[in-house]
Amino acid sequence: MIDSLGKPQSVLLVGGTSEIGLAIVRELSGRLQRVVLAGRDRDALEQAATEFGGAAAIVDLDLTDPQTWASAVEQAFAGGDIDVVVLAAGMLGDNATDPARMATVNYVGPMAVGTAAVAQLQRQGHGVLVVMSSVAAERPRADNYLYGSTKAGLDAWANGLADALVGSGVRVLVVRPGMVRTRMSEGLPEAPLTCEKEDVARAVAKYLMTGPTTIWVPAPLQHLMSGLRHLPRPVFRKVAARR
Repeated sequence: MIDSLGKPQSVLLVGGTSEIGLAIVRELSGRLQRVVLAGRDRDALEQAATEFGGAAAIVDLDLTDPQTWASAVEQAFAGGDIDVVVLAAGMLGDNATDPARMATVNYVGPMAVGTAAVAQLQRQGHGVLVVMSSVAAERPRADNYLYGSTKAGLDAWANGLADALVGSGVRVLVVRPGMVRTRMSEGLPEAPLTCEKEDVARAVAKYLMTGPTTIWVPAPLQHLMSGLRHLPRPVFRKVAARR
């Protein structure tokens, strides 16, 4: 249960080896009594779990295998209430990536797992679903339209879900980071306003319980994208190509 100070005591991280996801858990870890890491790489999950000691548990979840989706959520909640569910699993790839795989890992799987998790949160009467979207959801570029389309789908689902859950005791927080320095982005040219995973974690912690439904990390990205979103298409193509 969320304690008397409004701090969560339990977290389920979907994408249990995600660098950003683990940074969020660390940021919340001051009062955590239970951490559930869900993913498919058992060895990597066990390594990540050592950081949280006896508070950590592991659940097998493969977003490419729908047979594991509902059962993973059930197993995670079987151990007791979960205060925060973080959907941080995903893949980057490029426009040559298998579109069905990317759509499954970035959109269909997280949406299905998130839907099952929200049902559990509603059953217990409280909780927060944190959904890792992306600035790419706002206006995909020519070089990332496949990835951007999957994030746009997840983003739209999460924002609509947030409205549907008003008054239920369950909150949704949609996070739109720009480029974050992680293993996933290593070797790629840095975009303007590139940030660290700890920046994302601090923003999530700040707005976890109250505040806007959708946040940008870093915050100035909201104003930047407000302008880019309305650029005429030929102009946007030129701006994006110079990135």
